[in-house]
Amino acid sequence: MRRKKRKVLVAGTFDFLHPGHLNLFAQARRHGDGLVVVVAKDATVEKFKGKRPYFSETERLGLVGSMKSVDRAILGKSGDLYRVVAGERPDVIVLGYDQWPDEKKLRARLDGLGLKKTEIRRASEKNPAKFKSSKIRAHLALE
Repeated sequence: MRRKKRKVLVAGTFDFLHPGHLNLFAQARRHGDGLVVVVAKDATVEKFKGKRPYFSETERLGLVGSMKSVDRAILGKSGDLYRVVAGERPDVIVLGYDQWPDEKKLRARLDGLGLKKTEIRRASEKNPAKFKSSKIRAHLALE
């Protein structure tokens, strides 16, 4: 009998793709067979971070989708951020070490979406003093 493939989902802005993001993708892949990466829409980034990303959602989506470790890159949805999760129905969601949301709140939302079996994992950090998008933006004087 064939085992069901496990879908892993990661979401983020992914502006200035850097080794920290690659580390996140590598850690996420270890939890399943296929990695789906949700790239945040420009309006969503602006709403949560208070500024537009340097690269457009189309540019970021193309770059993330070109990564060998990513099986499928998709653009997030406007409005309810959990709509894309509901549509993808992942077996595992991997959060970045510094990423919201709180796991308890995420668990409650997943349960409400009928995704009680979806696992939540948090990736470990990789040199946050160097590989963090906000630090890279500041270093490049883009802030």
